[in-house]
Amino acid sequence: MISVLCIALFAADIPTPAFFPIDQYFSYRYDDIAHGQVWRLLTGNLLHTNLWHLLMNLAGFWVIVFLHEVHYKRHPEKLVLLFLCLCLLEGIGLYLFYPSLKAYVGLSGMLHGLFAFGAMMDIRKGYMSGYLLLIGVIAKVAYEQYFGASTSITELIAARVATESHLVGLICGLLCAVCWSVIANRFKYNKLS
Repeated sequence: MISVLCIALFAADIPTPAFFPIDQYFSYRYDDIAHGQVWRLLTGNLLHTNLWHLLMNLAGFWVIVFLHEVHYKRHPEKLVLLFLCLCLLEGIGLYLFYPSLKAYVGLSGMLHGLFAFGAMMDIRKGYMSGYLLLIGVIAKVAYEQYFGASTSITELIAARVATESHLVGLICGLLCAVCWSVIANRFKYNKLS
């Protein structure tokens, strides 16, 4: 469903001139959000700069989903809810903490959050690999904050890689994992009572 939505939005914006300029109405744009277009906090994550950007983000999404499928297999609605929460929190985080970022599109921030969430759920289930995954994603984001993104990726997607979105996504994923664990423990405790 998520992939189909991203592909449909990308395809709708292909004709030149576009029948309905998706990017103009749905991309994350700080100034438009400040003027009340709050849907952009969520929808900017679903748009992409070009086909390579879309394909890389969707490939990353499916790799992460398959890597952590044990957490979503029985409850696919959990994945959809998490996706929406991460997208919204990503937009809010960028808006509040990076006002100099005036425009943003792509799933990469949300993907970092989804990866961090999955690693934390692995740790919660006792999988030692979760620690390695969490250390790896933290190291990657720290590297990007200090050195910046790969120039080859920047050229491929024809835009600056918003590494700040990766940091915000990582933090949002960790926050969602902590909240999820607290809620799950509360339900578990209530069932035992």
